[in-house]
Amino acid sequence: MAVKKVAKVGIKKAKGYLYFLDKHGDISCAKMARGGSKGGSPKKVAKVGVRREEGYLYFIDKKGDVSCAKMVRGGTRKKRSSARRTKRRK
Repeated sequence: MAVKKVAKVGIKKAKGYLYFLDKHGDISCAKMARGGSKGGSPKKVAKVGVRREEGYLYFIDKKGDVSCAKMVRGGTRKKRSSARRTKRRK
């Protein structure tokens, strides 16, 4: 999976918050839900204005920059063992 850097922002991530790209292509954060407490409403952290391309997953990497990777679709199905099927029939 090749990762491509889209925009260099360099935001510092705070512990207990979820950072994501909102629908406008800007970086937002929201307090994560823990235990009985609910999460918070999202706040805009940085205006980036990233144009999204279909078939790619956009995320905030460890350095605080916006990166993207091609989404993996499909794949092979796992085969079930025949021994398991015979047990169910009995």
